[in-house]
Amino acid sequence: MMSKDIGEDSYSHILKYTGIFGGVQGLNILISLVRNKAVALLLGPSGMGLASLFQTTVNFISQTTNLGISFSAVRNVSELFDHGDEVSVYHFIKVVRVWSMLTGLVGMLLCIAIGPMLSNLTFSWGNHTLHFVLLSPLVFLLAVTGGETAILKGARQLKSLAVIQVYSVIAALIITLPLYYLFGQTGIVPVMVLMGLTTLLLTIHRSYRLYPLHFTGAKGILGEGMGMVRLGIAFTLAGVLGSGAEFVIRSYLNNVADLEVVGLYNTGYVMTMTYAGMIFSAMETDFFPRLSAVNANWLSCNEIVNKQIEVCLLLISPMLVFAQFAVPYVIPILFSSQFLPVVDMMRILLLALYLRAVKLPIAYLPLAKGDSMSYLLLEAVYDVVIVLSVLWGYELWGLIGTGVAVALSALFDYCLILAYAHFKYHYRMTKAVMGYMVIHILIGVIAYVIAANTEGWQWWIGGVLVMCVCLTATLYTLHRKVSLWNKLVSNFKNRFRRHG
Repeated sequence: MMSKDIGEDSYSHILKYTGIFGGVQGLNILISLVRNKAVALLLGPSGMGLASLFQTTVNFISQTTNLGISFSAVRNVSELFDHGDEVSVYHFIKVVRVWSMLTGLVGMLLCIAIGPMLSNLTFSWGNHTLHFVLLSPLVFLLAVTGGETAILKGARQLKSLAVIQVYSVIAALIITLPLYYLFGQTGIVPVMVLMGLTTLLLTIHRSYRLYPLHFTGAKGILGEGMGMVRLGIAFTLAGVLGSGAEFVIRSYLNNVADLEVVGLYNTGYVMTMTYAGMIFSAMETDFFPRLSAVNANWLSCNEIVNKQIEVCLLLISPMLVFAQFAVPYVIPILFSSQFLPVVDMMRILLLALYLRAVKLPIAYLPLAKGDSMSYLLLEAVYDVVIVLSVLWGYELWGLIGTGVAVALSALFDYCLILAYAHFKYHYRMTKAVMGYMVIHILIGVIAYVIAANTEGWQWWIGGVLVMCVCLTATLYTLHRKVSLWNKLVSNFKNRFRRHG
């Protein structure tokens, strides 16, 4: 029998939690902008650069030693949770916690041991070995937090996760500003450790109440987590390959052009992906656990993936159309007019996000099924393609060419993953999803043409018209999903009555 989550009401569920985590992501971005602006004033460019180097290095140590457990454990916990076997859930949670603490301890000791090497590799001046030794507990904190977060995701504690994210970003603001004001750059290391500790305390406050910490009977259970570790290692390697691809691209641009081009490319890419993150943030938190729970049933997997694609397209399409026209005004506000040359590149990247919205739910199938080698293979192929494409694109058309290259890489990645999922996992995209995809991509292309090639009254009228068409298409689709539409109307009426 089809579960409620996979049935008609799943549209409401997907929309609800995509909205919740998208809103949390938006709040995070907003508070981060305020915090970054204040930190920039308190520390200056050199202080922000120092903090960035410390954070990047610690993240690298953490990601290469935590074996990807913060992601891979979600699949196992979710599957056991969905079966309703509490004894097995409690037992596997113990496995997750032992592995998290073990990897955290190894990462911390490694950070201490290679502190001198990290200092030499990261800095060309001074001895920063002591800083990395003092930052080593952060590696442990990040590993344990990742494990507990995976437990909450697998147990579908979505509201708790949203609350933790909100409190964490507010705490970061409260911790950061006073310490930087009082101690300047000397406060960077304490701030990073305190922020890691705060996030851990907020997380275990929720997870330990749900599943109390017990280590009785933990001896000899490390071997039971090897499947989780294999998937986690593949996830980690894929992340390393992705980071390597970005490193090659930025190094190439720095060598054939200059740092200004690197900065523009980085701004355009990060801004576009951050924007999309508001919609895609619910994927790992809500969608992946639900998909993992039914990974053995290909019909249920198909239905969950297709409905996730529908909702992603419906939510992101109006935002992408609006962004095509808003980008020239947003860039000077967030940065300065010197960054305006990146506008044309960003407009092309926005088109690539339509394909990303369709591809991402399908791309989670190998992970949900524990097929680590397939996931790693697909990611490796994409990384090679995007590096070659960006190098080719920049040679032909400069910065705009990099945007074209990323869009073409997204098209290739979509076709590859769709074909692979079709033959490997029996995935079938419904005609309805295909129709939505064609309609919204066509609207997006029209918005791009108008935004990039018109000005004055034509720009304004064209923008309003294409935005109205996009909203109409989105609302019409919502109207066809009767239960979802009625729920939205009911919520609106209830709020109106309360405030009326």
